[in-house]
Order: sequence, then structure tokens, then C-alpha cells
Amino acid sequence: MASVLAKTKRKKIIFPTKKELSEAMAEYTANLSAKFCKARGYFTVVLSGGDLISWLSELLEPMYQESIEWSKWHIFWVDERVVPLDHKDSNYKLAFDGFLSKVPIPIANIYAIDKDCAALGDAKGAALLYEECLKRLVNQDIIRTYKASGFPQFDLQLLGMGPDGHMASLFPGHYQIKEKADLVTYITDSPKPPPKRITFTLPVINCAFYNLMAVCDEAQADAVAKVFSDNFDLPAAWLTADVEAIWFLDQAAASKIPKGH
Repeated sequence: MASVLAKTKRKKIIFPTKKELSEAMAEYTANLSAKFCKARGYFTVVLSGGDLISWLSELLEPMYQESIEWSKWHIFWVDERVVPLDHKDSNYKLAFDGFLSKVPIPIANIYAIDKDCAALGDAKGAALLYEECLKRLVNQDIIRTYKASGFPQFDLQLLGMGPDGHMASLFPGHYQIKEKADLVTYITDSPKPPPKRITFTLPVINCAFYNLMAVCDEAQADAVAKVFSDNFDLPAAWLTADVEAIWFLDQAAASKIPKGH
């Protein structure tokens, strides 16, 4: 899997507070939105779940609401829990309630998992249909493709990491981290509930132009330290990108990183 990693060097910025991290994330996202909207008329953004959505709240401030070209955004999920879209565990519901319903992104530009597969708990079907969706949007030139592999290439992915070092729904010790052929895979025995999920595969994640990994709190500090010590037993340690892979950390999450890393 070394070739998956051989793109960009991992960077980090440590912020005194979550508030400052959130403000920086908003600025970073807004700047890339302006860059890609000007260059090609679209901005493809991949979200994850957890605390990330609350940290995106800075984008709801008037300065961003009025300046961002929201109609050009296209929204995807790096992973999703295979539960009904109105279920409390749904990443779609989390993002819609906390962010997407408050900005004027066209509903047609928001790509949730198939609602029937979600309602039935059909993880395999949901993964297949989401992969078909990505391929269709590649054919429409909404999503670009990575020059070397032909995999979808998203403009920006906003990611998080669990205390065990998982990212998306790629968990330590599970085979999905080694999947290289499919764009989207699925898991039915997630160590973190709910058990059924779909997830982008590692090559798709690492083809993105920009990957921003945001991690806060002391509970993540051990995993962060392992990542920055290149412990590749942790899926998050494999994160890279085509242009920039950057970690936004608060002081608690960064507190155990060895000196010199």
C-alpha cells in the first residue's frame, strides 16, 4: 500500500481552542470554494460525521453566507451509516439539520445514499448505488478523475478520526482498508455502532486535491501521536492527498505528539 501514501507530506496546525480551529476550517473551505468555483464552476465537498458538522457552523456567519457561491457546491459523504435518512445515527441527517438546511445549496447537488437501501439496512446495495452515482457524476464532469488511476478526485474532503485511529468507516484490523479496486465498499460489523456502513475506499480518499482532518479533545491524543509517529496500523495514518493533507488539531488532541513530529 505504499503507493497509496506517496503523494504529499502530512502537515499539521495546532489551535489553542476549538473555536479558532472552527474559524480556520471555515476560512480554508471558503478559500478553496472560491478557487475551484472560479477555475471550473463547481466545488465538490466530501463530509464526514461526528463533531465536524458543528465545527462547520462558522460557515453560517454572514461574511461567508454572502460571499460563497453555494449554488456551485456538490456535497458527498466519505462514509454513511446504513440507517433511514431521518434516523439519529444518519450522517446525512446530522449534516442536513446542522448545516445543509441553513445554506442555499441546491438539493439536487446533495448526494445522500439511496433511501430505500438505507431504510432496508442493505449495506451492499447502498455501496453499489453510491459508486454508480460517483461514476455518473464523473461522466458528467462534475467530479474530476485522478490523472494516474482514473479514480474520482474530489476538491476537498473534511474528515475526522476516532480514538482508535479509524477514518471514514475504515477501521483498524478490518479488510476494507486494503480494498483497492472498488470506489465504495461496505461493512456490516463495524466495531462502532451502528454496524452497517458504507465508506469510500482509501485510494478514493487519497486522490482528493485537499484533505483536511480535524481532531479535537484528549480522547484522541494517543491516536494522533501514533499517526504522527507513522504507525500504519491506524487507518488515519495512511491519509494523504494530491495537493495537501493537513491536520487541524486542538491542543488537547496534539498533546502527546512526540517532539520533532
